[in-house]
Amino acid sequence: MDLLLAAVLALLAIAAATAFAPKLGVAAPLLLVLVGLGVGLLPVVPAFEVDPEWIIAGVLPPLLYSAAVSMPAMEFRRDFGAISGLSVVLVVVTSVLLGLLFAWLIPDLGIPAGIALGAIVSPTDAVATSIVKRLGVSPRVVAMLDGESLLNDASALVLLRSAIAGMAATVSLWSVAGSFVYSVVLAAVIGVVIGWVNLRVRARVMNPTVNTVISFTMPFLASIPAEHFGASGLVAAVVAGLVTGRGAAKFLSPQHRLSDAQNWRTVELVLEGAVFLIMGLELTAIVDDVETAHSGAWHAAGLAAIALAATILIRAAYVAPLFAGLARRAKRAESIREFIRTKQQTHPGAAIPVHPKASPAQADRMRSMFRRRVADIDYYLDERLGWREGTIVVWAGMRGVVTLAAAQTLPSDTPNRSLLVFIAFLVAIGSLLIQGGTLPWLVRWVMPTRDPEDGAAERRELRHVLQSAAMAELAGSEDPAIRAMAERMRAAWQLSNQEGVGEDADDELAEVEGADASAGAAPPAERAPGAEPEAGPRRLVDPERVRQLRLRMIRAQRDALLDARDEGRFSAASLSAALEDLDAEQISIELKAIE
Repeated sequence: MDLLLAAVLALLAIAAATAFAPKLGVAAPLLLVLVGLGVGLLPVVPAFEVDPEWIIAGVLPPLLYSAAVSMPAMEFRRDFGAISGLSVVLVVVTSVLLGLLFAWLIPDLGIPAGIALGAIVSPTDAVATSIVKRLGVSPRVVAMLDGESLLNDASALVLLRSAIAGMAATVSLWSVAGSFVYSVVLAAVIGVVIGWVNLRVRARVMNPTVNTVISFTMPFLASIPAEHFGASGLVAAVVAGLVTGRGAAKFLSPQHRLSDAQNWRTVELVLEGAVFLIMGLELTAIVDDVETAHSGAWHAAGLAAIALAATILIRAAYVAPLFAGLARRAKRAESIREFIRTKQQTHPGAAIPVHPKASPAQADRMRSMFRRRVADIDYYLDERLGWREGTIVVWAGMRGVVTLAAAQTLPSDTPNRSLLVFIAFLVAIGSLLIQGGTLPWLVRWVMPTRDPEDGAAERRELRHVLQSAAMAELAGSEDPAIRAMAERMRAAWQLSNQEGVGEDADDELAEVEGADASAGAAPPAERAPGAEPEAGPRRLVDPERVRQLRLRMIRAQRDALLDARDEGRFSAASLSAALEDLDAEQISIELKAIE
């Protein structure tokens, strides 16, 4: 009963923190840490400790899977070089440098134990970086931080295992490198297989509730086999999520995707809130242990402050040349774009390289790849990265649940274990409180306000893509009423485009459907013999045919959006909003048909 009461109170605390944090101007994770710390200080609350394996194996896979599903695959691909550098190279450099620092500051610690602590505090956290998404930061920066936090856990945990083995002098550099490659490659293969099977199986399940239940098992179906074979379960869950997110719009129905989104948001809210609440609850017991067995909590706090400052400085020293290289890449992209534009102006069509012996399908793929390359160049130029974005990337590299869980996996016989765990806790909590608490102010100070009209041209082009797809679907109809309707739609769209006002294809179809449903001539079979037809508008198109036509148009528009996504022609936010609108329209039409 006590455990049930604690669970209920925890859920209420998570809900309250999420509801009131925006009004207080504080991120909900930070508020939950403070709530947990305050509750843990109460005399009636016993010492609280959670087995770290529950967090690593039970909490992190679904959280990382859910984040990976919503990760924009195109943006992830475009900056994969920078993301992999932040996820692997920066983690290794930070772990080694911090290991040397800890070995110097803490007597009798040793370099392997120091590197182990460095590996614990080196990875940024996907849950912690969720704070950034609500601050209006550049989508490219958000995608880079998300990608880093999704992948750097494997690097840190492999290094941690190797450093623990190194305490017994049973590890070499080659064994560490081999273990890392094996862990990542095998996990990626397992994740791809699970993601592919996930889409194919769920595409055949018609019940949205059952479909969502199946989706809840996917992160564990990916992580458990990977861990069994010695690979990274977290990487497997992330890859499965990336594969699922990329193929969801093609294989899963709108009802399934809507159900998934709503239920996974609830899961994320509960799991994230529980993790940060546990952070605060566990801190008091660790403080007591440090006070008893070591030189005191203040000494440990000083070491944690040095460690936190060192992680920020090392991150800044790595990000500065990284962003300088990305700026040079943008300059090269600008020269390439100018060359392509010149070629297209002087020789229209000659700038698209197609081999003369290529088949039509191969030619289409070549043109698509070329358009994707051009879209990549436009992306690098439109979303330039400078010192402002670099400052946000440095300061947003907060530590969180991975650091806490990894710290508690240290063997019980590790020298100075409680001190190391306490330092890791303080680094994580300090980064959340200091960096997370000041990040909104830093964003307002550093980042210029984005002009709402910046995306107007993109919205107009996206609307044109949707209109063209709808008109192409109507063009093949032999029904005179549908062809007449298509002409009215084309005229309405041309007028709305001239006026700069968007108009959906649904408006004209709704008008026809309303006319069809109004009082009209009764069917001949239902009129008395010899009776005159009743006055009123004639039935133009059967309402069921109109609904089917609308569904075909929506499918054509969705296919056009997916093609545009594969070519990278629009931002992830615009495509996601357009797909959501199409899903909502399709669900509404299907519900009306059921009624």
